Formats: sequence, structure tokens, C-alpha cells
Amino acid sequence: QVQLVESGGGLVQPGGSLRLSCAASGSIFSINRMGWYRQAPGKMRELVATITSGGSTNYVDSVKGRFTISRDNAKNTVYLQMNSLKPEDTAVYYCNAEGTHDYWGRGTQVTVSS
Repeated sequence: QVQLVESGGGLVQPGGSLRLSCAASGSIFSINRMGWYRQAPGKMRELVATITSGGSTNYVDSVKGRFTISRDNAKNTVYLQMNSLKPEDTAVYYCNAEGTHDYWGRGTQVTVSS
């Protein structure tokens, strides 16, 4: 089993920044890739960014150049640095870990509004 705990969400004005954190615990040796997904009201959950155990990253086009995913292996933590935030980035952000199974955190709310 893998447990994921997100933190760092909140309310920010357009153009602002937030950093989300996802701390993993449990059977972390089984994790191949971690990522962030988001779900806005009335919309399906979508991939935001992923990072493999080797450090390769992938982003959805709408966040390229604004968001950066990174990981600290010593802390078993993945981060999502979000800059130049837009109202359309408003969503619940979920941490995901892929391994022998798929694991999800409970989510953290990000609201971009003036």
C-alpha cells in the first residue's frame, strides 16, 4: 500500500503562484511514476504533469511553461510549482502514484480568483 498526502492548495490571485506537495509513504519502492491530476467542477479529471522514477517529466499543453513538477527522493515527496496561475487552473488537485496499483491522494483545492 502507498499513502499520499497533498498540501499547499489555497486561494491565489490571477498571475500568482502556489507550490503543491505530495508526501508518499508505505510501499514506495513499488512506485514507477508519480503525477498530479486536477478536476474542475463539472469536468472530468485531467492529467496535469507526471514524473518518472528516472526524472522524466510530462505536462499537459495548457500548463507548459507555467508549471514545474519535481521530486525529492530523500523526502519521498513530489512537488508541483505553479506560476502565472489563471482562473481556469481552479480545481481540486490530486496526487497520483503508479506502481503495481494506482494510488490517489484525497486532493487539495486550488482557487484562482481576484
